[in-house]
Amino acid sequence: MIFRFFGRAFALLLPVLLAGCLTTEPRRPLSKAIFLKAPRPTATPTVKAPPAPESGEGKYVPKSLKPALVCATPPVPLKILGYSIQVGAFSNPDNAVRFAALLESRGIDAYSFLHDSGLYKVRFGDHDSYAAARAEAETLQKQKLIDEFFVVRPEDNAVERIRRSGKGDLREELVATARRFLGIPYLWGGTDAQDGFDCSGLTMVTYRLNGLKLPRTSRDQYCTGKPVEGNNVRKGDLVFFATNDGTSISHVGLYVGDGKFIHAPRRGKDVCVTSLSSRYYQKRYMGARSYL
Repeated sequence: MIFRFFGRAFALLLPVLLAGCLTTEPRRPLSKAIFLKAPRPTATPTVKAPPAPESGEGKYVPKSLKPALVCATPPVPLKILGYSIQVGAFSNPDNAVRFAALLESRGIDAYSFLHDSGLYKVRFGDHDSYAAARAEAETLQKQKLIDEFFVVRPEDNAVERIRRSGKGDLREELVATARRFLGIPYLWGGTDAQDGFDCSGLTMVTYRLNGLKLPRTSRDQYCTGKPVEGNNVRKGDLVFFATNDGTSISHVGLYVGDGKFIHAPRRGKDVCVTSLSSRYYQKRYMGARSYL
């Protein structure tokens, strides 16, 4: 009885099951299955940070510096010094500096220097004749400003000596003169950085001792010289730097060859040789000027 009952029930349900299978959507093969694409992650925009300020400057300094100085006149050849007056024989350089400052306070263009004798002396004057130089010296003697004096003739200086003889190298003479001051505390020039009296006294003295009337301040020296392009810097040329605000000429040295220059880092420091490739001066290099 039980088997008959299930047999009849199965016979009745079979057509219904077949109809359901025929109306059901067939399954897609796995290779044709539809998958929803995941959204791509949105890239976070990269913001470049501004350049960091140079150490010690407090602001960003561009790699290629251009001087803010505008020269009023084109470069002119340096005047060859005429007859000058030499006085003093000081073992203490401070005394020579004070004496030169005294003369300057009277309107006399004086400067102190280390003589070949090892003593410090003072020079001033630029006269067309021996008689005129001697007359000025005798007037100062009467005023009790100077004692004994010596008149320096133009031919006593390297520039005139070489011009007359045709022998010698003025550039080498300039380097030799500058080297004489190595290791000596810098004491020339004034203390007014605004007026350019920084280390320019050293270069001024070096040129004047060789018979060329180089101006006093670094800015005037920059404007007087002829620009030197690229790697054409030669011995005796002056190299200039902006050590204050990055735009103004404020430091100068004398090129001695092999990428080096002689200078006084600052007042009271010893005169020394420094490489142009040093990081500090390379970033502040404003160019070179020639006067020969």
